[in-house]
Amino acid sequence: MLSKKTKYGLKALTFIARSGSGVPVQVGEIAKSEQIPQKFLESILLTLRKAGILGSKKGKHGGYYLRKAPSEILMTEVMRVLEGPIAMVPCVSLNFYEKCDDCVDEHLCSVNKLMIQVRDSTLEVFRNTTLENFSNPQ
Repeated sequence: MLSKKTKYGLKALTFIARSGSGVPVQVGEIAKSEQIPQKFLESILLTLRKAGILGSKKGKHGGYYLRKAPSEILMTEVMRVLEGPIAMVPCVSLNFYEKCDDCVDEHLCSVNKLMIQVRDSTLEVFRNTTLENFSNPQ
């Protein structure tokens, strides 16, 4: 399941992308509009800023803004920052590989084979989806 952190992060990024003006968006405005607890949202936005997806500006007219165009922000990047590894089990992770404790042979493991297919399908969607794809109402 998608964590609340990731769900709220996606909602916040979409809100910022839709503002489109390049003017920083205040945390309170996002929190109120998207019904996200402000303290939790601040933590999420800080994580996205540290990852280079968002920039921030302090002061009266401060807030958060996208550091790249929405069309350049891939969901693989966002999901890894907010959710962690995309793979459901560590033995099929491309970036966070670990051998499973209970596995005798990965090459014969039916769970491994299935999870590779799940990972690859998920990556296909995330690699071909940008923030722009779902921040523009159709």
